[in-house]
Amino acid sequence: MQYRRVGASGLDVSRLALGTMTWGTAVDAYDAEEQLSTFLDAGGTLVDTAPIYGDGVCEELLGTLINKADARGRIVLAGKAGLIKRGDRIDRDSSRRTLLDQLDLSLRQLGTDHLDLWQIHAWDAETPIEETLGTLEHAVRTGRTRYVGISNYSGWQTALAHTWLAERADALPLISTQVEYSLVRREAEDEVLPAAQHLGMGVLAWSPLGRGVLTGKYRGGVPADSRAADPAWEAFVGKYLTPQKSAVVEALARASEGLDVTIAHVALAWLLARPGVASAVIGARTTSQLQENLASEDLELPPEIIQALDDVSDSAR
Repeated sequence: MQYRRVGASGLDVSRLALGTMTWGTAVDAYDAEEQLSTFLDAGGTLVDTAPIYGDGVCEELLGTLINKADARGRIVLAGKAGLIKRGDRIDRDSSRRTLLDQLDLSLRQLGTDHLDLWQIHAWDAETPIEETLGTLEHAVRTGRTRYVGISNYSGWQTALAHTWLAERADALPLISTQVEYSLVRREAEDEVLPAAQHLGMGVLAWSPLGRGVLTGKYRGGVPADSRAADPAWEAFVGKYLTPQKSAVVEALARASEGLDVTIAHVALAWLLARPGVASAVIGARTTSQLQENLASEDLELPPEIIQALDDVSDSAR
């Protein structure tokens, strides 16, 4: 496994991160334990989680497995707060009360006294940004987290948040921004990535395989056991099952055939070569899927293939 600094900070993380969004739901306890062991054995360090994941049971499961493996010292634990389930809906709530309640809950469930990175899960237009960012400061001062970041912020929101904190007496930096980024979702390049690079923030890319589309499994249609066949996930995946996005997958397939690697390997290698990307957060349903994705670490794409993928994916935006 290769490692990178997150932006201008001193935090080192594995270039591939383990995502846990479906732990406790699509991924049961047995598979989760196997995935964590596989990830750590491969040299992975960055594990990304949130109190809302797995319908609220993910972090307790993750904490149990970390403790069982005595692995806390080997893991860079990245948590989030600011999305909360209330009844049948998910609210954005970055108020001080909710953020600290969620942080303390995460620490209890994960069985640790601190996170290595704590991220605001999404922009909350209803809460004053001073309150949200002041809560990040408080979490660092009280030892609950070592570093702080943001997630799913636009370019101007990223710049506003970073500047507000940087101008404070303690000059606490936002070290990272987590954003969806892949060959079928390159909108982050318009504003978020330039802002992050200018401000010295690292990028954590979620859904680097385009919600599964960039594995190539939808080339012949929608498999019955895939997310796109599940009504709960159909819209989430379906937006990338268009003729324009299919052209990107076919370009990946041609490249993978020439390089004798999988389509997913090419997609991940392209992403990890992008400026500013510190880590790609991969979430797998099975251990075999995770193993396949981790094997992409050995691939470095020739410049001509990178350019060809740039061109076809840019046309598909």
